[in-house]
Amino acid sequence: MKVLVTGGAGYIGSTTAKALEQAGHTPVILDSLLTGPRAFVGDRIFYEGDVADPGLVERVLTDHPDIGCVLHMAARVVVPESVAQPLAYYRDNVTKSLELLGQLTGKGRPRVVFSSSASVYGAVPGFEVTEGSALGPSSPYARSKRMVEQVLEDMAVAGELTALILRYFNPIGAEPDLETGVHERRPSHVLGQMTMAALGHQDAFTVTGTAHPTRDGTGLRDYVHVWDLAQAHVCAVERFDDALARAGGRSTVVNLGTGEGVTVRELLTTFEDVLGRPVPTVEADARPGDVSGAFANVDKARDVLGWTSRLTVADGVDSALRWAGRRRRVLGYD
Repeated sequence: MKVLVTGGAGYIGSTTAKALEQAGHTPVILDSLLTGPRAFVGDRIFYEGDVADPGLVERVLTDHPDIGCVLHMAARVVVPESVAQPLAYYRDNVTKSLELLGQLTGKGRPRVVFSSSASVYGAVPGFEVTEGSALGPSSPYARSKRMVEQVLEDMAVAGELTALILRYFNPIGAEPDLETGVHERRPSHVLGQMTMAALGHQDAFTVTGTAHPTRDGTGLRDYVHVWDLAQAHVCAVERFDDALARAGGRSTVVNLGTGEGVTVRELLTTFEDVLGRPVPTVEADARPGDVSGAFANVDKARDVLGWTSRLTVADGVDSALRWAGRRRRVLGYD
């Protein structure tokens, strides 16, 4: 099947494109390269531009009338940045998605897999969230994701499209062949910060927030390997219609995680075990938009998509460190 992947030059998008190819599918990449590097596209079919450019989207769909599914992964994704620049996040993540969805439905491409986020959930006792848990997005980034979810749900009810909404938990690691990985020069996420401290690119790793109501006071997350996430998208493409039939609707939400919660201190311990030495560490207050966290109930992913995670947090740390040693050769910078 040909699959349109918006944001296919990004960290998760490029990894998913590789997984699609290995499963016998043909990804068609649409990316503005606002954040994703051109090197991650490789020799795949590629259109450089904005998802809200109607002429470009029409050209993509005209050039490839056999596109059978769209993975909408293009988005801004940094929580603190979204707090500082909310308009940019609502414009790029919401308004531009509306333009894209209008083009897709107008051209008869109604099958959409949307990259959403576990950040849409509110705080729950015990930290385990199902797809039916209470929502409480606490940052402009999270609210932008929930807004697009609502648009998709309403369009599905109206019969304009069908949608699988995938709520990612916290992706870590790199593509197994180390062709792609985290590409930001100074990643804001926790594993990227640990890696920079371990390699001497910054003085220390900062534990942001030590008074959360978790077992050790630090934030708790569900760290899922990016290659496992990519495989989930292959399942979503291949089982799209069956997944919706099993879920009993024209749209449905599916959590993608490991089903286990890991605190920042626990992640640091695993990181140091894999690295073989301590990482210089300091503590600070939580960042704007940060939450105590959650982990996924993954029963629905297993039952609807036939997918479960297979790789461990240690696997993710190991591949992240190996990618850090290769990144200069791929991207030209550490």
